[in-house]
Amino acid sequence: MAAPISLLPKPQQYRETNGILVWNSSTPLKINRVKEITEAGKFQDEAYMLTVTRKEIRIQAVTELGEFRAKQTLAQLQMLKKIPCCEITDWASFSLRGFMQDVGRSYISMDELKKEIDLLSRFKVNVFHWHLTENQAWRLESKIYPQLTAPENMTRHIGRYYTQEEAKELVKFCQERHVMLIPELDMPGHSEAFVRTFGYDMQTPEGTAILKTLLREACEVFKGVPYMHIGTDEVRIKNPDFVSSMVQFVREQGMKVMSWNPGADYKAGEIDMTQMWSYRGKVTEGVPAIDCRLHYINHFDNFADIIALYSSTIGREAKEDKVKGTIICLWNDRQLPNEKEIVGQNSLYPSVLAAAERAWLGGGSQYFDTPGTVLPAKGKILDEFTDFENRMLWHKEKTFSGEPFPYVQQTHEHWTITDAFPNGGDLSKSFPPERELKREYQWEGKTYKVGQATGAGIYLRHVWGNIVGSYYADPQPNHTAYAYTWVHSAKEQQAGLMLEFQNYSRSEKDWPAPQGCWDTKGSRIWVNDTEILPPVWTTRTDEGVNYETMLGNENAASRKPILVTLHKGWNKVLLKLPVGQFNTDKIRLVKWMFCCAFTTLDGLKAMDNLIYSAEKP
Repeated sequence: MAAPISLLPKPQQYRETNGILVWNSSTPLKINRVKEITEAGKFQDEAYMLTVTRKEIRIQAVTELGEFRAKQTLAQLQMLKKIPCCEITDWASFSLRGFMQDVGRSYISMDELKKEIDLLSRFKVNVFHWHLTENQAWRLESKIYPQLTAPENMTRHIGRYYTQEEAKELVKFCQERHVMLIPELDMPGHSEAFVRTFGYDMQTPEGTAILKTLLREACEVFKGVPYMHIGTDEVRIKNPDFVSSMVQFVREQGMKVMSWNPGADYKAGEIDMTQMWSYRGKVTEGVPAIDCRLHYINHFDNFADIIALYSSTIGREAKEDKVKGTIICLWNDRQLPNEKEIVGQNSLYPSVLAAAERAWLGGGSQYFDTPGTVLPAKGKILDEFTDFENRMLWHKEKTFSGEPFPYVQQTHEHWTITDAFPNGGDLSKSFPPERELKREYQWEGKTYKVGQATGAGIYLRHVWGNIVGSYYADPQPNHTAYAYTWVHSAKEQQAGLMLEFQNYSRSEKDWPAPQGCWDTKGSRIWVNDTEILPPVWTTRTDEGVNYETMLGNENAASRKPILVTLHKGWNKVLLKLPVGQFNTDKIRLVKWMFCCAFTTLDGLKAMDNLIYSAEKP
């Protein structure tokens, strides 16, 4: 039986019984410790049973943590006011379910971090990974080396850092919500701020001595936190003893050590946990791992990648074994105007919620490197994602009201997509679908057919190319595709149009499109045969683009929707989707894609009562 719309993540087992409990502050709540929740198997720590009758609520749990999880579920039920009588048996399939903020590049205030941690912890997110150091700045105060956080040693958000007292305060804040804080001091790479301050590379004898002093100080600040993350990614290890000596030193301070993989080459016993990143991350035999492979929301769109996050098995395991869970990473190489933009443009909340439910439930239908961004037109995968979408959108309105949450309903959208026509590098070249829409086309002696896709975001080729499967099994450069749908409106009305053809990665030095163009590829859109032009782009490019060039309104998540008129009856929507080379001098990672949704005028919700049809009615 479907769980109530308020429950996210969905419980492992839910059974509705007869009746309704009208909850109020005097409703009896009985809590009992038990030796075991039978169905939970080895996952007893967070397991609980929650029973709602017409007269009372009963909780059974093995541990204090299990009781806390039960109360989180109860708090969500209480949002309904009238709670259906039910029996819930629930447990976590993976023990680590978290998110990471890169504050080394872009400082994020304590108030904002607390808000994010508090909101997400309500959905059983139990890890906050705090990436504190980067080339741009070292953000953790040192009282031994105060010059490390001096303004002259920072290149972004100059003078902004966290005091030791603030760090201790955040540890306590997390502990109160049963969230494990993982501080990261990245070494020996991503360390230009360290080098600017001291004049030494971390791997030199002088640099290593300073770093050990800083680690001893940081371990005291984070006393009681189980892990210290030491980075080790994206760097050439010049001193073969550097990493092992740092691991040993941190362990001597009473903390376990975590590191990126790929990073240093560890064997069992040489590290306490690894965090797998990129497609090359792998499990080291005998070492617990966290799966973050390809889970960088700074590269993601608003729609298709959330489908992939929700559907993916965690580390190709249905439940925890060698892989302990997942962390969703937000890397903000590119500067954004403010904290709200960091949360919104990276779709933080929808992405973390999708991964958090999957990590709680376990299972999944595929892995991220299969065609995971593609939502089928019907069947179990669509039904499960639609159920998740409904619950997430309920919480968007109830729990995340006023927060950046750039996701609207997409499961009702249906598109026809053509085979791609070779354009020979001429991105303006016109093909038959611009003149007539049919089930198949003849062009230069060849037949081009059509297929169908579901959702508001469709990758024809993903940002990571063929590593992540997309609509086309083998996308080729210098081709032009077309996507079209028919949208029925009960009346003539204005609607918002959320549209983009190149979701700009917040880790790239991408140039905005020329004024009057949607992107650098020549993508176009017509609604009822009238072309819709893009907004005025706000990013300045007269001095070139670098990581400090403020990303403006290039991403649909960062701007109000364009206003369009829908006629009464059926409206034709046609997208032209050319692509040249997959890497250019202005965009390193070309995304062959589109995101398209009709929304309310403020862009907060999908437009009500619209019907999408992939085929002409």
